[in-house]
Amino acid sequence: MTNVDGAVIVSKNLRHSYGVGELRTQILHGLDFAVNAGEVTLLVGPSGSGKSTLLTLIGALRSVEEGSLKVLGQELSGSSESDRVQIRRRIGFIFQSHNLVASLTVLQNVQLLLQLNEPDPKARVEKACNLLEAVGLSHRLYHYPDELSGGQRQRVAIARALAPEPELILADEPTASLDSQSGQDVVELLGDLCRRRRSAVLLVTHDLRLLKDADRIWRIEDGRVNPWQPDIAATAP
Repeated sequence: MTNVDGAVIVSKNLRHSYGVGELRTQILHGLDFAVNAGEVTLLVGPSGSGKSTLLTLIGALRSVEEGSLKVLGQELSGSSESDRVQIRRRIGFIFQSHNLVASLTVLQNVQLLLQLNEPDPKARVEKACNLLEAVGLSHRLYHYPDELSGGQRQRVAIARALAPEPELILADEPTASLDSQSGQDVVELLGDLCRRRRSAVLLVTHDLRLLKDADRIWRIEDGRVNPWQPDIAATAP
């Protein structure tokens, strides 16, 4: 049973549509779910089911149309753009494309997000180094993204997302471009770091090999979401 009182995300009757008039298409059909701190929650489902739309709503990247969506205690329905900006500053985002700055070193990429809340340059370097050590990349500090493997670039993206100590991590298909072992390593690492920090992770994925690394699984299909407890052995590759 989800502990709604301790949840960092609470959705109630959340609805969302695209288009207007006869072209209006409903994507989300009254979603009710929650995500708890200290847990890795997977959101699975077929393409076009509304996973990415839901992630953008939770990340305060678009406005909530109908229903209630509370993220980190803030109601996003009816929120202003300035309110959504404040929420986004408390969230870490990880995407499959990494979005690293090619002209910056690994260390500089992680320091980017520290500039918002750490004025001391030496402290920024120390914290970035500690994060990169935590993700196993202390030997790649001065390398550039194109000198790294896909798994290493994703580890840099994780370190960068964790740099401002977010209360919530949103990850959209972060293992899509990785081999099986690298993908599993990335999710295990992300889960371990966030459990220790009591953050929450919501990870959108098609990769059923990751199910065993999740504390909770929600399945979204045809714009509706339900808890999913699959037979892990049956879904193993």
